[in-house]
Amino acid sequence: MNIKLGFIAALLLLITGCETQKNVSSSTSSSKKESHEFKINTIAFYNLENLFDTVDDTTKNDEASPIMEMSEGVRADVYAEKQKNMARVISRIGYKIANNAPAVIGVCEVENFDVLEDLVNEPALKKYNYGIVHYDSPDERGIDVALLYQKAIFKPIFSNTEELVMYRNGDLNKRDYTRDQLYVKGLLDGEEMHFLVNHWPSRGSAEASRILAAKSSRSVVDSIQGAEPNAKIMIMGDFNDGPYNKSITDNLLGVGEREQVKFKELYNPFDKIYKQGIGTIAWRDTWDLFDQIMMSKALIQNEFDTYQLYKASVFNANFLQNPEGRYKGYPYRAFADGGFTGGYSDHFPVYIHLIKEL
Repeated sequence: MNIKLGFIAALLLLITGCETQKNVSSSTSSSKKESHEFKINTIAFYNLENLFDTVDDTTKNDEASPIMEMSEGVRADVYAEKQKNMARVISRIGYKIANNAPAVIGVCEVENFDVLEDLVNEPALKKYNYGIVHYDSPDERGIDVALLYQKAIFKPIFSNTEELVMYRNGDLNKRDYTRDQLYVKGLLDGEEMHFLVNHWPSRGSAEASRILAAKSSRSVVDSIQGAEPNAKIMIMGDFNDGPYNKSITDNLLGVGEREQVKFKELYNPFDKIYKQGIGTIAWRDTWDLFDQIMMSKALIQNEFDTYQLYKASVFNANFLQNPEGRYKGYPYRAFADGGFTGGYSDHFPVYIHLIKEL
């Protein structure tokens, strides 16, 4: 078997067999394996757990954020430490294989553009020269979603938001304001990609609200595929539902078995990861996986002259886990009991690697 076929055979074994295995040899973003060259990029998503600034914005309910509930004397230090921690995590997602921070990362639970600008200018991230796609949304808590991208790798060419209109108990006089969904179209190393970043209504809301969000996302996918049947689409987010919920399986059409994905369906590699007992959040000694990245069939074709899925994972490094006590091993959240813990987020980030032959 020649080198090229050997590489592809090994690659197929990885992506169709065990996408969460940890013993994959690392490579650079433009690496050479024996005489075979390939490029690999990381696409990620991370819930940044209440990344708010220290300024009281009278146009939103930010005074209920953890940092604003602290005394004014400590807010600046907490904000600086929180930003440093978020940057540390992002800089390491997928690094062992890609030898680079994520080319593209969706984020949620951010207050505004300013906190994102501070984030990408943290020393751990500044060298990557991240751009920002962000829109203010009408969410009652004042939190938004956004997309960060390395300008040298990804170039946005269009973006907009999809408003999710909901009402409390069906009462048209009681609007329930939530996060918009962010759509970004752009070029990843010159190859057209579509991203949809989500933060669906919380579990405190009825299941119907997340089904409505799923239908909204599905409408975006249908619109893209109607114009470009073979479009490469990635839907990422904190869905507040697992891979097994109807919002994901029945409405968004997420499928956990790669070989069973039909044309308009989305492959959800995190279904298999969840079934292995791996999660992104923990509650009452139970793990769940609300943070996911799904993709159109065009990204799982195993023809590596263009970008294709290589691997999907939860980034749950030891430093992201609570080190002690009752919640040892849980995500090491940043805020608890009215104070700052020194931790990171109550969610683990998720990521995929895309790979192509050079």
